[in-house]
Amino acid sequence: MTPGSGSRAGATATRAEVHASSGHRLGASHPRQEGPVDLRLVPPALAAWAAAALLLDAPPRWAVATVVICVASAGVLLVMWTAQGRGVGPPGTRRSRRPLPGPPVRPLPGPPVRPLSGPASGPGRPWGRLSVAAALLCAAASGGSAALHGADLHRGPVPGLARAYAEVEAELVVTADPRRARPRVASAHAMPPGVLLNADVVRVTKADGTATETRAPVLVIVRGTTPPEPGARSARPRPEDSWLALLPSTRLRVDARLAPPLPEGGKVAAVLRISGERAPHVVGAPSGVQRLAGQLRGGLREATDGLPADARALLPGLVVGDTSRVPVELEQAFRATDLTHLLAVSGTNLSILLILLIGPPGIAHRVERRGVAPRLGIPLRATALLGGLLTLGFVIVCRPDPSVLRAAACGLIALLAIATGRRRSLIPTLAAAVLLLVLYDPWLARSYGFLLSVLATGALLTLAPRWSAALRGRGMAPRLADALAAAAAAQAVCAPVVAVLAARVSLVAVPCNLLVEFAVAPATVLGFAALAAAPVAMPVAKALAWSASWPAEWIAEIARTGAALPGSGVDWPGGWRGGLLLALVTVVLVLAGGRLVRRPWLATACVLLLLLAIVQPPPLVRVIAGWPPPGWRMVMCDVGQGDATVLAAGDGAGVVVDAGPDPVAVDRCLRSLGVTRVPLVLLTHFHADHVAGLPGVLRGRQVGGIQTTGFQEPPEQAEFVREQAAAERVPVTRAVAGERRRAAGLDWQVLWPPAGPVPSPEGPNDASVTLLVRVAGLTLLLLGDLEPPAQRALLRTPAAAALASVDVLKVAHHGSAHQDPELLRRTAPRLALISCGAENSYGHPAPVTVAALRAEGAQVLRTDVDGSIAVVGSAARSGANREAAPRLGTVTRPP
Repeated sequence: MTPGSGSRAGATATRAEVHASSGHRLGASHPRQEGPVDLRLVPPALAAWAAAALLLDAPPRWAVATVVICVASAGVLLVMWTAQGRGVGPPGTRRSRRPLPGPPVRPLPGPPVRPLSGPASGPGRPWGRLSVAAALLCAAASGGSAALHGADLHRGPVPGLARAYAEVEAELVVTADPRRARPRVASAHAMPPGVLLNADVVRVTKADGTATETRAPVLVIVRGTTPPEPGARSARPRPEDSWLALLPSTRLRVDARLAPPLPEGGKVAAVLRISGERAPHVVGAPSGVQRLAGQLRGGLREATDGLPADARALLPGLVVGDTSRVPVELEQAFRATDLTHLLAVSGTNLSILLILLIGPPGIAHRVERRGVAPRLGIPLRATALLGGLLTLGFVIVCRPDPSVLRAAACGLIALLAIATGRRRSLIPTLAAAVLLLVLYDPWLARSYGFLLSVLATGALLTLAPRWSAALRGRGMAPRLADALAAAAAAQAVCAPVVAVLAARVSLVAVPCNLLVEFAVAPATVLGFAALAAAPVAMPVAKALAWSASWPAEWIAEIARTGAALPGSGVDWPGGWRGGLLLALVTVVLVLAGGRLVRRPWLATACVLLLLLAIVQPPPLVRVIAGWPPPGWRMVMCDVGQGDATVLAAGDGAGVVVDAGPDPVAVDRCLRSLGVTRVPLVLLTHFHADHVAGLPGVLRGRQVGGIQTTGFQEPPEQAEFVREQAAAERVPVTRAVAGERRRAAGLDWQVLWPPAGPVPSPEGPNDASVTLLVRVAGLTLLLLGDLEPPAQRALLRTPAAAALASVDVLKVAHHGSAHQDPELLRRTAPRLALISCGAENSYGHPAPVTVAALRAEGAQVLRTDVDGSIAVVGSAARSGANREAAPRLGTVTRPP
């Protein structure tokens, strides 16, 4: 007896008993079917995927050779399979014979006997000759399609004009929704605002007037417009708003400069750079279908206009993937907690809609089927047709992103199976969807979004049921076991791919996904209801959107809280080597987890240790790691290439000087210090690497006020600060030289800038607010980003006498080479602190600056090497007299 034959016999006998006991002449109408998973479509789908990924940019001769070899090999295998089926084989094999005449032979009672060999490939034999031949043919078809799609990028005049950086007049057809370019902090500046959109060039006119009809996919970059004056944002729409309002299928005529795409540009033949000072010139209206989809999406945005900020931003993203309102800091929080799949419309949204319509697919053929359609008396096949129309509408409204296409293909195949009464098997459905989509659009084979969508779906179909059964077998509640198994399975297979892209591993992904799981369905259902109601009854849509705002705000709060936890993630090697390493580690952890489940006390201890590592409660961290050190006076936070400093102002309070470039990083630093109250946020100047992290300071804390320099440059960053302050109802004032303040033993004086014009041509840097701080007998000088001209002007002010022999110097401008030697000599700091990012492209800190500081006797610490730096110390006393030099020490928290 072969291994497992006993179990097969038992399963067969059980099915026979079910049929016999049913009392019906045809047996039970819906016996439970057990058997091996049908994997026959998996090899062809994988072969097509691999061929498309490899041949998109391969030389034509390689593509032709690959297709010919695959077709020829498949032909040979098919001939061999056919010959074997007819009994023709190599010499020495026995040919099949016809049965001798006589009465038919009845089979013996018992389980059916499976043949030892045969030409057919069943579910348990996916690698038979027929399956291999099918895989080769699918690879040939996919490779040929990929080669043709890849050749489109080099066909026509556009690629050559792009290499010459030519200026042309082009007619475009918009192929995707325009999106606002996410602002990126580049040291002092944020990248200028702009709009990105994908389009096809259908006609191009050169400078000499020669016009050519073509079809080339391009990326259009609409350069940012000049920011409005303060208060003028709502008075007059900007030209870039009209670019953002364009719908797919709109035809435009533009004057642009062509440029070649980046090496990893993907499905782009060229880049078109357009000035955003003028509105787009529309020469062809969008199609009726796209206008309807645009009205639905616009109606949902209008219905959410009056909601709180998080719900207003998230609901369009959760429902239709419209992330135009999602702020950068919230997007970063979603990325840090691996919740970005909620903003990219996926199979969950479509599954919710289809289940509402037809009920659970597993009982669609039964009398007790559920859903809206049976209650309305709609027949099964009409229900499947209606579901197909709903799926197509879903793709149009939510846009054909990779995850949407994957979900739609799986849904349509499942609906076809329901309509025809065929068996519905989820893994073959996923494999068929992958195969069809890769054949339709080979560029999906290189899409990370498509890869993550397929991996997550495959994990939910294969790993999650097994893990859920194991957890339920250990006494866990079924619903909790299903949710935990689904989140863990998806994270296990997707984390290596995420590590390839982000070089970071989230430790809070599974708990965050569990906590938002219960809010996703109500937010999605109510959001879709608002979407449908908006065109006909806007008050009803607003009421539905208000109801959906509660779960949406919960999701945003979970994302922000998880991202701000000190141990929310760990750095990991990037690239495919890092991904493979993480995959190996994941396998080891899964195997170890299987053993831990059998030891509840050990498993509980491991979970508690992981929670402590993630949350890192300040009392525990202070005992184990010495952070934050008792009696800290100042902390320079490690926020990358930027500045963020915290001055102790009592129990749980701190004055924050600059907020750095990253809201998540500064929020995490303040949480680690236990700062819940901020009497004052002082922003030395408006460069992005000092103010972009302001939302992280304001979030969840009591903030007394914001003080800034009077030099309002760059204007877009100054406007950003005002908007954030207005949203949190925090007053904004101006810091002026001579001002003095106190807060819980902390005393500081503003030394710079003067009340009048800044006597320097260097702009925002030389307008930096400069502070002289005294705390516990220590003297600290915070220079912002002052350049040498302003440093020399500072030495000529009446306050210059107070600069002699400071204890701690926050070195100006991240330790750049632009320092005034006289200022360094006059201050003669005992400790010099430099805030800069690891491996930054600006060369900060400059070796000459570090050498000059050390020559003056200063100990130099820098955040790119030492991490966050805490200054501790106090005035040392001998009897009743203070010693000449206060006690001074530092504690670092490595990055």
